[in-house]
Amino acid sequence: MEAALSKFHSLLEGHPPLVVLTGAGISTPSGIPDFRGQAGIALTTRKYGMSYEELLSHDTLIGKPEVFYSFYWDKMIYPKAKPNRAHEALASYPGQIVVITQNIDGLHEAAGSKDVVELHGSASRYSCLSCGRKFALGELPHDGVPHCPCGGLIRPDVVLYGEGLDPWALERASSLIAAVPFIIVAGSSLRVYPAAGLVTLFKGQRSLLVNLEKTPLDSHFDDVVHIDVEAAFGEIFG
Repeated sequence: MEAALSKFHSLLEGHPPLVVLTGAGISTPSGIPDFRGQAGIALTTRKYGMSYEELLSHDTLIGKPEVFYSFYWDKMIYPKAKPNRAHEALASYPGQIVVITQNIDGLHEAAGSKDVVELHGSASRYSCLSCGRKFALGELPHDGVPHCPCGGLIRPDVVLYGEGLDPWALERASSLIAAVPFIIVAGSSLRVYPAAGLVTLFKGQRSLLVNLEKTPLDSHFDDVVHIDVEAAFGEIFG
């Protein structure tokens, strides 16, 4: 384990171009639970009588916005969450780095990362379905169904179940991963597609997976370390 982290630390000493794909595990130290862990968000849906895929779907947003937003404000928004050492380590990398994230929490940008590809959008941004007006999270009450002054329903600019990823974000992520010499995947279960499938495009020199638990794609990586992301990044970027 330590050998794999030390090896990657040495590979990055010259600050080569780097892509880092992050999932929920990088944000759990900031107090944001993941979806599928032992205390994950997926286990908190019983009182709604719906799965989280149903609750966070386009159909529920449109057909039952009060149900959608009851769950969304309660379980998806963490306004007090701050970037942790893992986010800060990526932001401080002096070489060319692109962070591709499955997260919607905006903590990479808050830490100072300049080039972030948000595969699933951002809970920081909202828009009116009627007139297209844009809103920031801080402009909205964090309870009830938000409506635009025009009367239209406001939606989060995140990818909901039943919707496809932004083609631009997916294409850029694919191109970067196929071309970069080094990649780190951190805190992702690699079970959500098409994001998980991106790792199979990597053809570079060395790949590293850091995740607390095994994933279905562990065999695609040169090195796999099953430890906390903060601890691992302290070794790699320290």
